[in-house]
Amino acid sequence: MSISAFMEKHYRHFNARETLAAARGYRQFMETGGAMMVSLAGAMSTAELGVSLAEMIRAGKVHAVSCTAANLEEDLFNLFAHNEYKVIENWRALTAQDELALLESGYNRVTDTCIPETVMKHMQSRLVKYWKEAAEKGESYFPYEYMFKILDEPELKQHYQIPVEHSWMMAAKEMGIPVFSPGIEDSTLGNMFAARVMDGTVQSHHALKSGTEQMQHLVEWYRRIATDRKVGFFQIGGGIAGDFAICAVPLIIQDLGEDINRWAYFCQISDAETSYGGYSGAVPNEKITWNKLTLEAPKYMIHSDACIVAPLIFAYVLGQ
Repeated sequence: MSISAFMEKHYRHFNARETLAAARGYRQFMETGGAMMVSLAGAMSTAELGVSLAEMIRAGKVHAVSCTAANLEEDLFNLFAHNEYKVIENWRALTAQDELALLESGYNRVTDTCIPETVMKHMQSRLVKYWKEAAEKGESYFPYEYMFKILDEPELKQHYQIPVEHSWMMAAKEMGIPVFSPGIEDSTLGNMFAARVMDGTVQSHHALKSGTEQMQHLVEWYRRIATDRKVGFFQIGGGIAGDFAICAVPLIIQDLGEDINRWAYFCQISDAETSYGGYSGAVPNEKITWNKLTLEAPKYMIHSDACIVAPLIFAYVLGQ
């Protein structure tokens, strides 16, 4: 039985029904010529969502990505150091002393997965030459453009530790889709960039384009795409990755005073509560009041683990 057929047979109620409805809606949106923005919060790259997301990108089912900078960098960490990762099955039983031992062994833990610090430092050494060169030339680039430069280095291909087909960043590069990463300072490599400017290794912060420049880039992308097709929003988690990207529409309408179509499909996978005032748990209808969604746009809210749900939806959209 295919994944799609399994879902059609068994996913009948509650979050399962919502998952199937969202998958059907996504597939129909693609069939009618829609374009889709996917946002990634949480540690989706470390969860290896790239296995399914990269396939979606290459199949033309994803047209832009907005992600935390951690997801940007952790896709490359996984590409270059997957075999050095350490998985801890009983992570809930770790004591504070166990955590200290991991730190002293050179590991940073993300739930059940420990990332070696060596790959972070190796990535920094690769990026510093590009940061320095850009600063010295008075040039400026988006975070994802620096990552693409690393993926362009032919001598690094021999060091890949996962199938390159599982890297969603490589898929984004190959398909020429933009990757927006607001708040890069809240990431390992963002911290390293700030440190290198502070110690004089990199001449200026201007080598890295700012968040407002990313917003302009996003708005220009939306204007271009929305001229002849509807644009949907598939949100994994919440936070800055989601809210930054979805705000492009109210910016155009309210701040630029232009008329443009609002997001025409919306789905969010989240485990956040709706009652604490946070964006991550806000129900889709709240976005109507912020000029992000129309009354008519299909809206889905799935309360579950994105590591489980997103690959199922992607498989359904791909007809698997």
